[in-house]
Amino acid sequence: MPAGISTKGTALLLPGFTGSKEDFNPLHQALTARGYHTVAVDGRGQYESDGPETDEYAYAQDELARDVLAQAAALDTPVHLVGHSLGGQIARAAVLQDHAPFRSLTLMASGPAQISVSQQQRVKLLQDALAVMTMAEVWEAIQAMEPPEEAEAGDLDEGLADSEDLRRRWLGNKPAQLLATGRQLCVEPDRVAELATVPIPFHVLSGSRDDTWPVTLLDDMALRLRARRTVIQGAEHSPNTDRPQETAQAFADFWDRN
Repeated sequence: MPAGISTKGTALLLPGFTGSKEDFNPLHQALTARGYHTVAVDGRGQYESDGPETDEYAYAQDELARDVLAQAAALDTPVHLVGHSLGGQIARAAVLQDHAPFRSLTLMASGPAQISVSQQQRVKLLQDALAVMTMAEVWEAIQAMEPPEEAEAGDLDEGLADSEDLRRRWLGNKPAQLLATGRQLCVEPDRVAELATVPIPFHVLSGSRDDTWPVTLLDDMALRLRARRTVIQGAEHSPNTDRPQETAQAFADFWDRN
């Protein structure tokens, strides 16, 4: 934390499917200015966090949730937990295992249950490709399938970055992690009622458009959780990269009250 800025709290930020800690880079400076120490992490088997190449059991949701609890313990202070997309469902699982380390939970573009049918189809295409192609070959296939205006944005969850950086981050993912977590996204049950019993504040944040979970579904989830609800206008599935200043402000405004 820079000199002259007092620390209000610490936040732990979890990326989404095919994402990485770098997805939160656009937020750190603004959140630091608001007095928050932010720690973004790669999940097990994501980019620079190691994991087994082929053992999908190592990426079971409960295992990944225990990693989050270990990360929170290492920070040695109660943390505001943020999960983007898949990261939100892993964050939810961690809170349901043990809510004591957490001051609040923010679910960013992360819905109550499985992803939309169209996104399930994309995950199935990825799984089929991983069965017969290398990670580098899959990357090239993804780029060939993307419309030109979307090619720089990468895949399901990655935000704006240059193509070579996105490729490097993609190649760091373990195939078993992508297979296991992709399957989780397609079969995740609705655990909102269970989460609503946990005595911490909730925040549901999304863009004004999202084809992974419809915005109306996120509205309903927020009501069921009695959560603060923020819609970032002009943003889609990655408000953190689509509208970083507005997203950082919404995070900090929520944390200031909790």
